[in-house]
Amino acid sequence: MSSNTAPIDTKKVEGRRSIFGSGKNNLRQFGILFSLIAIIVLFEILTDGLTLSPGNLINLVSQYSYILILAIGMVMVIIAGHIDLSVGSVAAFSGIVVATSMTEWNFPWPLAVLFGLLVGAVIGAWQGFWVAYIGVPAFIVTLAGMLIFRGGNQFFGNANTVPVPEGFTVIGAGYLPEVGPVTGYNNLTLLLGFAIAIAIAVREWRARRVQKTMHSEMTPLWASVLKIGVLDAVVIYATFLFAGGRVGTSFPVSGIILGVLVLFYSFVTRNTILGRHVYAVGGNKLAAELSGVNSRRVNFLVMMNMSILASLAGMIFVARAGASGPQDGLSWELDAIAAVFIGGAAVSGGIGTVIGSIVGGLVMAVLNNGLQLLGVGSDLVQIIKGLVLLVAVGVDVWNKSQGRPSIIGLLTRNRKVSDPPTPPPAVLPDSGTPASARPADRPTN
Repeated sequence: MSSNTAPIDTKKVEGRRSIFGSGKNNLRQFGILFSLIAIIVLFEILTDGLTLSPGNLINLVSQYSYILILAIGMVMVIIAGHIDLSVGSVAAFSGIVVATSMTEWNFPWPLAVLFGLLVGAVIGAWQGFWVAYIGVPAFIVTLAGMLIFRGGNQFFGNANTVPVPEGFTVIGAGYLPEVGPVTGYNNLTLLLGFAIAIAIAVREWRARRVQKTMHSEMTPLWASVLKIGVLDAVVIYATFLFAGGRVGTSFPVSGIILGVLVLFYSFVTRNTILGRHVYAVGGNKLAAELSGVNSRRVNFLVMMNMSILASLAGMIFVARAGASGPQDGLSWELDAIAAVFIGGAAVSGGIGTVIGSIVGGLVMAVLNNGLQLLGVGSDLVQIIKGLVLLVAVGVDVWNKSQGRPSIIGLLTRNRKVSDPPTPPPAVLPDSGTPASARPADRPTN
């Protein structure tokens, strides 16, 4: 039977898709990235260039790094099929404990940081025990934790502000130091940016080498070159912006901490047994258990990890503010959850990426920052952020009901490669009946 439909040049289409990655997850991530770029360009025009000014970019990373750190832990919780409402209160409680340990117990600040992480681990183990081994839903456990540790913050600090020593503020308010000859830029920031640009090229080259070694289909050379060129251009441009800030500022130390965590958790979720088990439990817990996955252990570790990162986020915020107070951490959990869902995670679990959540968090951060630069009141900022979250999740649910994988399905509609037509069912020689038409309970022998 002939068809009038023109054949699709799959090589050209796959070449275009190779720029963004061959998998659907990569397409979603780059679609979210395109949305972020569009928002940045919009506010750059509306604010007459203030959005991409060095001072504003440095402030943006420093101001929102702790929310992005929370998003890293929250995406793992949501992938596993849970939610954590206690992260803001845990961050506030850990912050007041660490501040008190330095001012009243005379802990040196490095020891205080380790102590704060230990506090987070204990809190996470407590909540993880109730979720994983008692079976109480994470929503209830962390709602209780939100109340318990918010009260604990005010009880422990007597609802007062507790200052922290200057050395501790480096992790939240510090920058890469000035070293080397005078160039008009921060030399360490330049070196960091160039190292990232080289790493992008090396990673693409290694990916091509693996494709050749495995005798798999090679990504077109032009696609690899274009991908490296675009990404390196963005990195180098951002590098000069961060390195060209006012004297005494450069890329924030909190941004370095965030970058290390992104690399580490991206590796964990994509390349380790634990990461695969998290996706398996969130996607289908029963099937995962039948495959030998210890779902209790996975849920316990995910909840404990979230509280450890919440403690780290709380310490970075306290270091940036110079003191810990009773209002720390309010609504942080909402910002972290919004970042994860805007970043492409599924409400039902099993889907999500660390990179996607970071980009989703940056979308919210740039939106919030841009509205503030335009002088929009805090009331309207909250309304707009709420509408963005609602629309993002609503369109995601609608796309899935239409058979699309995510919210970015609309952005990649024209790039989707048509699936090959399904061949007709084979006809059994003994009966002339297609195998697919046989009743499920009839043996086909």
